[in-house]
Amino acid sequence: MSITVTTWSLEQTSPDDLRPAAEPGGDVRIVRAEVPSPEFSRFLYTAVGGDIRWTDRLGLSYAQWDAMLRRPGVETWVAYEKGTPAGYVELEAQGEGVVEIVYFGLIPAFRGRRIGGHLLSHGTARAWDLAERWPELEPTKRVWLHTCSEDGPHAMDNYLRRGFSLFETRTAEEPEAEMPGPWPGATLSG
Repeated sequence: MSITVTTWSLEQTSPDDLRPAAEPGGDVRIVRAEVPSPEFSRFLYTAVGGDIRWTDRLGLSYAQWDAMLRRPGVETWVAYEKGTPAGYVELEAQGEGVVEIVYFGLIPAFRGRRIGGHLLSHGTARAWDLAERWPELEPTKRVWLHTCSEDGPHAMDNYLRRGFSLFETRTAEEPEAEMPGPWPGATLSG
């Protein structure tokens, strides 16, 4: 079985493009995970993407996760609500002043609570000032990301509201993958 998946690529070409969301109420903090931790990153990846078919990294070994997280210009920013991880954004410098928001999302229990817009705003701002933390990198000239029809129903609107502009649309047939849940065999309850 296959499904039709549409992928949209979006970008900002100036820090002035960013339109930050309002901060959510309550005890929400966003903190950079400064110590590369394959275990923590894999937890975030599966907890956020398990119900929307994020599967591309599931086959990576510990060593591959570790190497990926230790590359210059790779950062993970985690949103916490009352001390509990709620979601994350992963940035990756790609050379020539380009930074990709590789992954962004919330754990299902935290969706719909106004945390996503705030986390995306914060992550995008950190993409724009990435070279301040990584002096060997060129200053950021472009921030980009992609989303697809498998992502949450509010993903595209959030990106557009934060000031991202669409630059490419692709449609392809992909094998239908089972939703892996946060760990193999898990079922998600709403």
